[in-house]
Amino acid sequence: MSDRIRAALYARVSTEEQADQGYSLAAQLQMLRDFCEVFEMDIAGEYVDDGYSGTNTRRPAYRRMFSPDERQRWDALVVIKMDRIHRNSKNFMLMIEDLSKNGQSFFSTTERIDTTTAVGRFAMDVIQRIAQLESEQIGERTKFGMIQKAEQKDGIMGFQPPYGYSIADGELISIPEEQIVVKRIFGSYLENSTLDEIASELNSSFIRTRNGNQWNKYNLRNILHNPVYAGYMHWEEHLIGHHADCPVSVDEYNQVQRLMASKTRGVKKNLPILLDVEESL
Repeated sequence: MSDRIRAALYARVSTEEQADQGYSLAAQLQMLRDFCEVFEMDIAGEYVDDGYSGTNTRRPAYRRMFSPDERQRWDALVVIKMDRIHRNSKNFMLMIEDLSKNGQSFFSTTERIDTTTAVGRFAMDVIQRIAQLESEQIGERTKFGMIQKAEQKDGIMGFQPPYGYSIADGELISIPEEQIVVKRIFGSYLENSTLDEIASELNSSFIRTRNGNQWNKYNLRNILHNPVYAGYMHWEEHLIGHHADCPVSVDEYNQVQRLMASKTRGVKKNLPILLDVEESL
């Protein structure tokens, strides 16, 4: 039996980072793979949250990574920076305690800190608190204007349009040929096709993502978890309706969330995040 560490690679970008700058998901994953190669770790899984904030744990890939079945597959969690996994110091320290309790390790490829020492743990706490302060300051500068837009249903708040949509005059506009593909993805999943099967079907039909890449379970999972296709966008705790055409209904979207959650054995932290349109702005 191999005594090599089995690594879970986690990468994340937020909606704001997609529209601005920062490490892309592809760049993060490559750095993580290189790190594992240098330190002779086996890659047990890659978990990618595309367009999610690090201020909370309501992220599909994050929740899946910590589900009981998945976490049995890995010994160490590897990120490029601590703020990729959490921008809330309390959540970060709770995660570290949970990892320690389960005999699992944590590695940041760019912040070489020895968490087995008191000084190392102190340094980690300081870095995490700085990341939280930065996040809160950004939030304070932008939140008022964003909430105003949400309350007025005005504009789409500066993020890159997802597959199936474009932006014109500050409004979300549907792209019919891409929406047909999205409807096909949701329909196939509701017919119990696996993500790998859906990816294989799309790729064999020479259908590509907007960037010309092949489909895989990561970009398919991001589509299936995105409420924009049922008419709503998330910004922090707000659910904002949009007026563009939608390839699926709210009911179909919620059915998919329940089905995806059921495949993670339905533990409490993997309960589906459903659309409750009565709470939308």
